[in-house]
Amino acid sequence: MTGIAPTPSSPEQGKAQRLAEVLALIGTRTAASERTMFTTFCQGYFRLADPEDVCERSAEDLYGMVHSHLQFARQRAPGGPKLRVLNPSLQDTGFGSRHTIVEVVNDDMPFLVDSTTVEINRQGLTLHLIIHPIFAVRRDAAGNLLELAAREDRPDWPRESIMHLEVDRLSDPVARAGLAEGIERVLGDVRAAVEDWKVMVAQLRAVIRELDEQPPPVPREELAESRAFLQWLTEDHLLLLGYRRNDLHERDGELELVRVEGTGLGILREAGATKGISISFSTAPRAARSLAAAPSPMLLVTKATTRATVHRPGYVDYVGIKRYDSNGRVVGEHRFVGLFTSAAYSTRVTEVPLVRGKVRAVTERAGLAPASHLGKALTHILETYPRDELFQITVEELSEIAHGILQLGERQRFRLFIRRDAFERFVSCLIFVPRENYTTELRRKFQWILLEAFNGSAAEFDVLLTDAALARIHITVRTTPGRILPRARRPGECRRGSPPARTAVAHRTRAEFLSAARCRPQPARLQGLPRQRTGAAVGLAADARTHGRARAGRATLRDHARRGRADVDPRFRARGARRR
Repeated sequence: MTGIAPTPSSPEQGKAQRLAEVLALIGTRTAASERTMFTTFCQGYFRLADPEDVCERSAEDLYGMVHSHLQFARQRAPGGPKLRVLNPSLQDTGFGSRHTIVEVVNDDMPFLVDSTTVEINRQGLTLHLIIHPIFAVRRDAAGNLLELAAREDRPDWPRESIMHLEVDRLSDPVARAGLAEGIERVLGDVRAAVEDWKVMVAQLRAVIRELDEQPPPVPREELAESRAFLQWLTEDHLLLLGYRRNDLHERDGELELVRVEGTGLGILREAGATKGISISFSTAPRAARSLAAAPSPMLLVTKATTRATVHRPGYVDYVGIKRYDSNGRVVGEHRFVGLFTSAAYSTRVTEVPLVRGKVRAVTERAGLAPASHLGKALTHILETYPRDELFQITVEELSEIAHGILQLGERQRFRLFIRRDAFERFVSCLIFVPRENYTTELRRKFQWILLEAFNGSAAEFDVLLTDAALARIHITVRTTPGRILPRARRPGECRRGSPPARTAVAHRTRAEFLSAARCRPQPARLQGLPRQRTGAAVGLAADARTHGRARAGRATLRDHARRGRADVDPRFRARGARRR
């Protein structure tokens, strides 16, 4: 039969065939003066697109996508992004889609795609398609597009990033405006971080020189290790996103941290006329604020209270270096914020400044032969310990928790280790459960229990599943300073309704609960686990089966708890925090 295109033998061949149809449409519908630019734009637009994404769309829709985006890119004011969020239709844009479309034209720079997708996910939308070509362009002073070429053909021309994204359809114009506003804000943060990156690195090196020229009044070992850590950060171990210098003042007997105007860089650039007092510092516990005025420790590494909008959605890493006057009195801080890079997480703990000292101290306290079974087990525990925790934890806390994990070994038992942030912004919980018992449902129960126990606002998790007998669940509960509920009195104690007792109930299997029930001829009247609430914090779903399982086993657990034999082991250290 003639006039029928042969069936493509591969997705790549199908893509080539479909794009040939699009180029044919360009040849018949475009003026000769525009045809070269249009053809170059189309070829570059779909060059790296997934063949399946191309083949499932008609040539008419693909032509409409390219035409719409090229027309949108014809004029752009320099120094900022141009974007729009729309629901396309054949009448308005020349193509249709069941999704909402985001079109972006911006100067090419790092972190555009990942930062934009982070914002889309933050708004609860699903990303269905992303096309991201980069072109070399030439514009006039007003931003009008004069020429366009493949970037390899014109390496001396400025490069521009073109992004086409398809997300869940948004019928509400307010929702579309909110998405556009969010993406524009994120792209502004990306630009600020990228533009100021070299200046921030130079500032970090200037701080190192400052330590060399005017050593602070701290022990020599602390100074050497802190300096080594700052030098380590400059070696591609911290993605710098912001910097600011702050002054430490005392007013009405209270310490406050005030920013120095004009020092902000990256995402910490000053915007508007907001008050320059650090709210997070003002709401911190008094003991933690007092620590800021002490000469030592000179360096603080922790997590900020805000999520990153650049690169990945984790909480921002905070590095604070105290500033001293000529008399050795603390007068402020150098504040750097950013994200530790993959290299920082993959480097051996014995090679990371600050961390290696803690590891060495814990190993020496244990007194184990390095080549022995327990010595190797302790090394493995420290190497695989959550890296963010290692930067923040004290030697005493790490020694106690590592010893508890070492005692647990390969036994099929449950353990819970708890550490509270000195600024009371979060509670870090390490949970060990038999690997065969681990499920997503169980992890969600743990999150809910810990959220309730510590009056938390959100709970993130990270799971480590290996060939070991135990699975490790790291849950970080975000809290409000001064509003964390009372902690367990001492390690090993398990009071009714406390996190250890309730998480122990949550992980019991059906067989274990039935066995526990048979051991009690007249079980007490007990309520099961409270109904799980649904919420954005952990996305829990109600599970009626939990109540039946909990009734059978909770009486036995409660008896064990009263006798001090509960199968849990909370490790709780609260630096500078009082029992409430």
